Amino acid sequence: MSMPVDFRPVDVICQFSSDGSIIPMRLRLVDETGEYQTLNIKGYRDLSFGGARQMPDGVFISDKFRAFECNVVAFGRQRTLYLYFDTVHNIWKMNLKGVVS
Repeated sequence: MSMPVDFRPVDVICQFSSDGSIIPMRLRLVDETGEYQTLNIKGYRDLSFGGARQMPDGVFISDKFRAFECNVVAFGRQRTLYLYFDTVHNIWKMNLKGVVS
């Protein structure tokens, strides 16, 4: 059974290193009440360059996306979520229904 997908743009603060790597640091999204929520990224893993595939949160990606598995603390709990950087349109996206833990 596939996971529900609500793939939307999100605001991300990141660092671009001199070697070209991307380090996501913080994200901001609008919750169901219309309020902005800011989440600091405590750790991440770059999952890019694996070819076209379905990610654990149900999103299908191609090589035009950079994919990141991120650990955040939200509402007092550590959670894992996935951020995607669309390299063609320069937009960060996230499956808002795809928080894994």
